[in-house]
Amino acid sequence: MIHLRIPATSANLGAGFDALGLALSFYNYVNMEESDGCHIRSLDGTEIPADESNLIYHTAKTVYDICGKPFKGLTIEQTNNIPMARGLGSSSACIIAGLVGANKLMGEPLSLDETVDLSAQIEGHPDNTAPALLGGIVTAVFDGKSVHWVKQEVFTTLKFIAVIPDFELKTEQARACLPKEISHSDAVYNLSRAALFSASLLTGKYENLRTAVHDRLHQPYRMELIPHARDIFDIAYTNGAYGAYISGAGPTLMTIVDSENKFFGGKMRFALDNMGLTGWEVRELHIDNQGTCEC
Repeated sequence: MIHLRIPATSANLGAGFDALGLALSFYNYVNMEESDGCHIRSLDGTEIPADESNLIYHTAKTVYDICGKPFKGLTIEQTNNIPMARGLGSSSACIIAGLVGANKLMGEPLSLDETVDLSAQIEGHPDNTAPALLGGIVTAVFDGKSVHWVKQEVFTTLKFIAVIPDFELKTEQARACLPKEISHSDAVYNLSRAALFSASLLTGKYENLRTAVHDRLHQPYRMELIPHARDIFDIAYTNGAYGAYISGAGPTLMTIVDSENKFFGGKMRFALDNMGLTGWEVRELHIDNQGTCEC
């Protein structure tokens, strides 16, 4: 049996819609081996599909079919720490687990680039799947068939403090609210800020991040689907955050904080409780540079 650790991811990073993402120190764990038939169980009590509709199982079977290898079935054990439909890459973690697990069980017929490409083909975009597989911060362009990507490891003491609401927001709903067309000025606005984000994060010019996370393509529309989002952003900046943005499709709100800001998480917890949002979670995370690995 193989044992995999798959990181959560935060996509878009403000202005880098469907192009930027990074891996975080928050993990799902999957054990997998070949067997006769479909045998799936949750190790942590999280409700998951236990039949062939399970995303890990379905993805793994797809990989076997693509590689022309006989497929009899799998035994899969899952520990699901990454909350579902929260903008932290839970579905991408399942896709990557199925891909990497199947590839390893078959003796790794797929190259790394082929795995990146296939994960994006299954998910539809690479901003979560690529960093979940590769780790670090990933810039990726998907042309419908292949992913053109660059991974950069980030050695920083910055903290990524996730404010995780107690409700789900499906990606389909979050995409449905977006406009069909944008202006030329909005495109330029986002392009400049997406470029600024990566450069500033990698060179330590963290004072730029507040500008770099601004966006006109998706966040203004998705904010309406996340109650209290604007207030929480304001509170984060009041308490010294470098930047705050909607993680992926939401509803998680991600803040970027200096390591010396030791009481930021506690202040956010206090503010949420005062707002009556006692079911929302505050979780301190860091960038994961390794990506999916055997453990």
